[in-house]
Amino acid sequence: MSTKRSAGPSPESIARSERQRAAADEGARAMADAERQSFDVRKNMARLRELREAKEIADAALRASLPPPAPKKRATKKAPR
Repeated sequence: MSTKRSAGPSPESIARSERQRAAADEGARAMADAERQSFDVRKNMARLRELREAKEIADAALRASLPPPAPKKRATKKAPR
């Protein structure tokens, strides 16, 4: 039983290679999208960190310019009747 091989690739192998190529293209797009999103997240985190640090500096300057708070008076205990 000898089998003849055709000169061209079979339809199954063509379909398989097309699916593999499509999966590789989709994977590359997904990796690029994930990288872009992580860059955007890092950029936003840096922006928020700068805002928080500026607010902390402004709050510290405001606290330094205000007089210190007066000490709180302690309540005296009432004697039981």
